[in-house]
Amino acid sequence: MIDKLSWLAPVYPEVVLLVMACIICLVDIGDKSPRRTRTYLLTSLTLAVVALLTGLNAAGGTTAYAFGGLVVSDPMGNWLKCFATIALMVTLVYGRPYAADRGMLRGGEMFTISMFALLGIFVMMSGANFLMIYLGLELLTLSSYALVALRRDNAVASEAAMKYFVLGAMASGFLLYGMSMLYGATGSLDINEVYKAIASRKVDHQVLVFGLVFIVSGLAFKVGAAPFHMWVPDVYQGAPTAVTLLIGAAPELAAFAIIIRLLVEGLLPLAIDWQQMLAVLAVASLLVGNLAAIAQSNLKRMLAFSTIAQMGFLLLGLVAGVVNDNTYNAQYAYSASMFYVISYVLTTLASFGIILLLAREGFESEEIVDLAGLNQRSPLYAGVMAIAMFSLAGLPPLVGFDAKFAVLQALIASGQPIYIGLAVFAVMMSLVGSFYYLRVVKVMYFDAPVTATTVSAPFDVRTVLSINGALILILGILPGGLMTLCAKAIVATLAT
Repeated sequence: MIDKLSWLAPVYPEVVLLVMACIICLVDIGDKSPRRTRTYLLTSLTLAVVALLTGLNAAGGTTAYAFGGLVVSDPMGNWLKCFATIALMVTLVYGRPYAADRGMLRGGEMFTISMFALLGIFVMMSGANFLMIYLGLELLTLSSYALVALRRDNAVASEAAMKYFVLGAMASGFLLYGMSMLYGATGSLDINEVYKAIASRKVDHQVLVFGLVFIVSGLAFKVGAAPFHMWVPDVYQGAPTAVTLLIGAAPELAAFAIIIRLLVEGLLPLAIDWQQMLAVLAVASLLVGNLAAIAQSNLKRMLAFSTIAQMGFLLLGLVAGVVNDNTYNAQYAYSASMFYVISYVLTTLASFGIILLLAREGFESEEIVDLAGLNQRSPLYAGVMAIAMFSLAGLPPLVGFDAKFAVLQALIASGQPIYIGLAVFAVMMSLVGSFYYLRVVKVMYFDAPVTATTVSAPFDVRTVLSINGALILILGILPGGLMTLCAKAIVATLAT
């Protein structure tokens, strides 16, 4: 029986996730506790098992295809799945008290839809075919729309969901149209076959570039890069904070994965074209994100513009992969971007975890002034938030510094004057960005507290937040292990 099911081995995590999502939906029907304790524990156990499965697959270092080549299980995809699963686990730990206080658990949808969103992420990361990537993307985005609108009685959340839905549908249309153009030009939806067709140079280059423009536009929307960033500030601010973290953490890992799948694995012969597009998007994102964040007083909106700037840095790593039709710098550049997106997600979890912790029933704690005097009320949580802000700013010895340094190193290693110029511009924009991150630290440590209430947290939230903050520091001091993991994963992907 086991031998007959061996063909399912590359997708065991997805199968477990799908089956357990359905079971969790049924369990939640009978769970009447205000905080859905049974459902939460079952969800956490499921995510732990899935993280273990994906981690074991990744550690094996093998690449396998399933369903006739529609899906691929490789080290890069499996490591990203493992990190995305852990990110969702942490998000649910931070977000459950917040969601319970606002009645978001009464209907029972939050845990189930979150599981289906993670399944969409997995399908995106495993896609070796345009259709599979698109199906995973739609499962993730439809789940995200529902999560943003989960507070049905909240007009701001409903407005954010509508904006997200309309703009997201447009971006999905861009991506699908670009894929259809590539299919028409190459005659295949399989990523490896598309690569071979383009490499043969027998395909009309103008048609390929036309399709490429639409694909890059769709991808830029998904990562929130300027000028396709319009949805990010409104959705981050309007969505319930627990949902903001859910759509701002694990999905960024999925976005990076499909960029690698589409642009690197499928369209690498067109690198000279898409690298120029990404360079423009990166410059625009760094400029718009950092300058707009300075003017924000709402913490969630500030972090939204910060995300736009951070995605600019991520794109810079992808820009430096191919130099003069030579891929000698590819593994360093792409592994730097992978390291960057993982470190960004880790830091984002900590920053939004503090916002969720400080929120209470009837009070959102999403203005910067709401953090005033936090150090006097709770030195531990002020320290975690300060570590997160310093890491996002790129200050040593935190993981954000190593991530930025790795991307800059990849740009400079290319030896191209224009890439060195991009590195200088990125450093200048990081200096600008330091202002609004340090402003948050200044408010926490030097402003008088607006309330004398002490900050209390459940044991699981307090423990995970402490570990989260410690990891930002430890991985900043000892980044070698994670960097090596990213490098090996990228090398294995490029070798297939």
